[in-house]
Parts: sequence; C-alpha cells; structure tokens
Amino acid sequence: MNSYETVKSQLRSAPRTWLVTGVAGFIGSNLLEHLLRLDQRVVGLDNFSTGKRSNLQEVQRAVSPEQWQRFSFVEGDIRALDTCRDVCRGVDYILHEAALGSVPRSLADPITSNESNVSGFLNMLVAARDAQVRRFVYAASSSTYGDHPALPKVEERIGKPLSPYAVTKYVNELYAEVFASAYGMETIGLRYFNVFGPRQDPQGAYAAVIPCWIRALIKGETIYINGSGETSRDFCYVENVIQMNLLAATSTNPAAVNQVYNTALNARTSLNELFGKLHGRLLPHYPHLQGCTPVHRDFRAGDVLHSQADISKAAGLLGYHPTHTIDQGLDVALAWYMANL
Repeated sequence: MNSYETVKSQLRSAPRTWLVTGVAGFIGSNLLEHLLRLDQRVVGLDNFSTGKRSNLQEVQRAVSPEQWQRFSFVEGDIRALDTCRDVCRGVDYILHEAALGSVPRSLADPITSNESNVSGFLNMLVAARDAQVRRFVYAASSSTYGDHPALPKVEERIGKPLSPYAVTKYVNELYAEVFASAYGMETIGLRYFNVFGPRQDPQGAYAAVIPCWIRALIKGETIYINGSGETSRDFCYVENVIQMNLLAATSTNPAAVNQVYNTALNARTSLNELFGKLHGRLLPHYPHLQGCTPVHRDFRAGDVLHSQADISKAAGLLGYHPTHTIDQGLDVALAWYMANL
C-alpha cells in the first residue's frame, strides 16, 4: 500500500474536520468530493466570485446523502477577518484554495488580486493561528519561479516574478514561513503547475488553456495559440493535486512540514502537442473538426516560455507518486466536458 492509499485508509477509520476555502471552485469542489467520499467532515467557504453553485450541486449528486450531511457551507469572503475566524473554529486541517487566479487578470487589476491573494491569505493565517488549527495547506503557484531559466524547476531556486499574480503567490510563501517561525504554525505550500480536470471553467476571459480549447473545439470555434506553440507546460491532472493536499495535511514526517512543494508530473507538453492530443480525441465525436488548425498570435505578456517541475522533493518527503499522466487525465476530463458542455 503506497503513502496515498495509507492516508485514505487512516482517514476513513478516524475522520477529521477540514476547511476548504474556495470550495465552489474547480480544485476546491474536487477536494470536497474526495473528502466526503472518505467520510470526512468538511466546512466550505466561498464568495462565488469565480466559484459556481453548480459545482457544489454536482458534488452533492456524486456522494451519498449521508456523506453530504457531513458538509456545511458558508458563503463569505476571505477578505473579512471575522468570517475567516468563524469558519476556522473546530477545524483540524485547512486546505486554502481561495484566490483570484490568472496572470492576465492580475495585470488588468492588480489591486483586487492583491486584496484576495495577500490580504485574504493573511486573514486566513491569523484565523488559523488563533483557532490552533493543526496544519495549514495552501495553493501556491509555479508562477513563483518567474524568470528563472533552469528546467526542471527546483523548489529552492526561483527568479524574479513576471506578474502581479506571481508576486501575490510568492508573498503567500513568505507569510507562511514567518507564521511558522514566529508562531509555531505548521504550513505547507503546494506550487501547482497548470492543473486541469472536470469542473474547470471553460468560459470567460481568464479561462485556462485546456478547458478553453476543449470548449472551442466542441463548438467549432477558432483555437488561438499565443506564440509559436512550442511554449510548454507541466500539465497536472486534478487527482494528483488532491493526493498532494491530503499527503501534505496528514504527513507525520517532521522534515516535511513548513516546506513548499512542486505539484506536477515532471513532464513537458508543448501547446502544439496539446492541440494534437485534444483534436485527436475529439475528432471521432465531432466530424466538423476534420481539417481544423489553430491560429497563432502574439505571445502573451507575463507568461514564461517553458515550465516543468522537479517532483523529487514531494516524492521523498511526502511519498507523492502521480496517479495520472496528462493523457490519462485528458481521457477523464474530456468525458466530463463532452457530457456537460
């Protein structure tokens, strides 16, 4: 039995109380579903700025009525300290997913990104400290690597941030480190690399590339690639992210705590390759895609050319072993999008 299976077995036998912020979002709702399936008690917080009520409704349909009864939801904002204090009471573990994502969004409106991602994050740390929560696991970001050119990305070597979003996520890491040293808190940051999967929003100006392209292909709309298409990313299926959150929250290895970890595959897929993977899978279902080709346009400000994660630290300290490659993840995700778009 590997580390992840061991953790799941232990949680089933001794349920805990979890707080998931951003619970109505893509990653948050997937975390909620998996925790409820493990018979955990879950408190969820969301202000629906980017999360969706339909995600919570889908989770309710996916779990048993008894499991759903273990979930309590609070509509509120992490920018309100009193709200943060309320939801932290009696909680064992916090999985902090609430944030305003997207590099372009932060370039267009850096103040709002800072309010949610920095002020809101600090509120959550203070509330978690005062409630004596066992461990605070938070969504960090690969954007923290900034302009550092080396591949694969190693946690201890970062460059200068390239966007306001990247600044906010780096500040999260600095605050978590200070709260660990100053107050004895246990924190773990997970630097997500291009997460994808069911419930990821395919619409809007800030939609991630995989759901955006899936929707456009199914609808027969134009696919745009920023730059030559040789830009590459370490695309990580959401099930791997769930594994990392549970391992991080429950690890009993003292060396594993108060660290940041890459959460990815240690693999690179170019945008041109990604288009081929999506097009090839969808073509048998959508004949209008015959002869479909993408349109190239200018490279996007604030983006990096290549991204790939070294995951040896997570493997060594947490026992992380990804369960899904990009191809395995796309097979699951595409089935969901074809059924739900």
